[in-house]
Amino acid sequence: MKKVFCLMLTLCMVLALAACGGKTGGDSAPADSGSSAPADTGSDAEQPADTSGELISVGVINNDPNESGYRTANDAAMRATFTEENGYKATFYNNNDAAQQIATAQQMIQDEVDFLLLSPASTTGWDTVLQDAQAAGTQIILFDRMLEADESMYVAAVVSDMPAEGQTAVDWLAAQGLSEYNIIHIQGHMGSDAQLGRTGALDEKVAAESSWNYVTQQTADWDEATARTITQSVIDSGKPFNVIYAENNGMARGAVAALDAAGITHGKDGDVIVMGFDSDKWAFEEVLAGRWNYMGLCNPLQADTVDSIIKGLMAGNAPSQKITYTPEQGFDCDTLTQADVDTYGT
Repeated sequence: MKKVFCLMLTLCMVLALAACGGKTGGDSAPADSGSSAPADTGSDAEQPADTSGELISVGVINNDPNESGYRTANDAAMRATFTEENGYKATFYNNNDAAQQIATAQQMIQDEVDFLLLSPASTTGWDTVLQDAQAAGTQIILFDRMLEADESMYVAAVVSDMPAEGQTAVDWLAAQGLSEYNIIHIQGHMGSDAQLGRTGALDEKVAAESSWNYVTQQTADWDEATARTITQSVIDSGKPFNVIYAENNGMARGAVAALDAAGITHGKDGDVIVMGFDSDKWAFEEVLAGRWNYMGLCNPLQADTVDSIIKGLMAGNAPSQKITYTPEQGFDCDTLTQADVDTYGT
């Protein structure tokens, strides 16, 4: 690490100077010491090499906090953790556009940040950033989302297992035993790790089972109003459907608004199964009340783990594992408890 090397070199130089000047007694005391007593040249020489006050520089690239309640919580946790009080000099950038994220990452590398923390809007397109960071000695830690890259190109990842989230949700849906599944599938930001993971298992199931069908499959780009429009267009078409699989809670809420406006029942004992993802407390409450059927927990609180990894690296300790998955699970209206809501809701 760049700063560690420089600090070691500084220590050696200061100790050498102290050795040369140690025989001068009180003349080596700091001018502002306020004491006429002879200086302890050893302790004085070590003071400039004390790294306790050295801030760790980090660049944090995240998605737009207005994207969802999950993202708001994730961004807030990162900003609350990477502060001067906690030993960091942090620069934050939020954007859902991968090209803008990449350009900003390149600038942060040129600014010689010690660590670049990435929640990539897209899983691809990051090769040059990763190579430039490695050449510059900037260490990359992924959070929230993965990207397509060899593990040697980043030091650690603290992320959700998006394919597992999708598989858990599809397994739950299959267990409902419907004679036919006619699905409104509302996707998130196309090409993101979350979208790919939550879409993948459902695509496989629809391809494999003749009783599973897409009434429509469209992206709402995480937007609630767009999800409502997509659902309303299906209602207006008269096509039958009995499942809404929305890849985040905000889009599920938009879809439900269209159902309510049309007088279509949903949730427990309703005509339409409603499924969402993330960790919003209000969405947990919708499931608890039986208005929704299922929510896949996606835990946004990763900042503390990233902080621990960085502090360990600064102390010379490599992470015990390359990828750390945040603990997650699926909840449904038959088993969710108030204790779950209080524990996992954000």
